[in-house]
Amino acid sequence: MLADLIHTLGNYLYEVFVVRFDAWAALGFVAQALFSARFLVQWIASERARRSIIPIAFWWFSIGGGILLFIYSLYRRDPVFIVGQGGGLLIYVRNVMFVLREQREEATPAG
Repeated sequence: MLADLIHTLGNYLYEVFVVRFDAWAALGFVAQALFSARFLVQWIASERARRSIIPIAFWWFSIGGGILLFIYSLYRRDPVFIVGQGGGLLIYVRNVMFVLREQREEATPAG
């Protein structure tokens, strides 16, 4: 019984990660790595500041990973993933717009 379960699991993992692995799967992994890197960037920045902060790099990684994951989801025809990544992209772009506007305002002398 356990041997059958291990064999079935092995076959499943082989099918998913070897047989079905193609350029689109590689793009999906690159996209997910970019998207996940944003959390590492945010964690490091917060640790250095000793408070919770979100650096601009967080939003750039969000946009980069989000675009690639959106393309991947379109190819895979996954409606849940398409809506999730598409909506997220709007939020990421809007946050970058806020950050860039704030940077411009800080760089412009008042009065």
